[in-house]
Amino acid sequence: MAEVQNSILRGRLAIVIANGATCSINLLNSFISEDALLVVLDVALKRVAETALFPHVVLGDFDAGFDAGFYLEKYPHLEIVAAPDQNKTDLEKAFDYLIEKEIKTVYVFWATGKRSDHALANLSCIVKYRNTLSITLIDDHSKIQLLDKKYSFWYAANTYLSLMPLGKVTGISTKNLLYPLNNEELTSGYRMGNSNSVVADGIVTIEHQSGDLLLMECSD
Repeated sequence: MAEVQNSILRGRLAIVIANGATCSINLLNSFISEDALLVVLDVALKRVAETALFPHVVLGDFDAGFDAGFYLEKYPHLEIVAAPDQNKTDLEKAFDYLIEKEIKTVYVFWATGKRSDHALANLSCIVKYRNTLSITLIDDHSKIQLLDKKYSFWYAANTYLSLMPLGKVTGISTKNLLYPLNNEELTSGYRMGNSNSVVADGIVTIEHQSGDLLLMECSD
């Protein structure tokens, strides 16, 4: 097990399963690889146990009747990480754990839907870890990431992209979007950048000078 775990950690990639709405298992499986560390948050393990997934780590405060013996019988190599700090969410605790393991890239599933307060907290906590982790939240209809000051990526024409500011974001300029921005400002609750789209197959460039800007790739 030590050799397997060390190999996984060298991959610098983690899949975190939170306790929001369940997404397509096929979608989740498409991101899982042999070098990906699969971390499940607390009671989400109950739903994970109903699938064919094999988690490596379960993390949480375990205050809801967690039966360690049952899960260790099902997953003999499962690492159980108790994280009782009530001043942090389970997702924050998972991010702290991954930083300790020197993992850099994180894909988070089941982090949206169900409770809106949890979904909003999960989105906003990306900002706290922007300098230590590359975090993407994924569900059946969206892929969400916090942008660096300059972002470039290839997209197919007509891909829906929304630019969502957390607070105020200034100096936003874009290329290859249907509704271009030229050194402009977006502010939560006042002016948002939702429902934009890619003009032509190719590179989309998004730059901003200050603030925290989320990119949401969404589909109906």
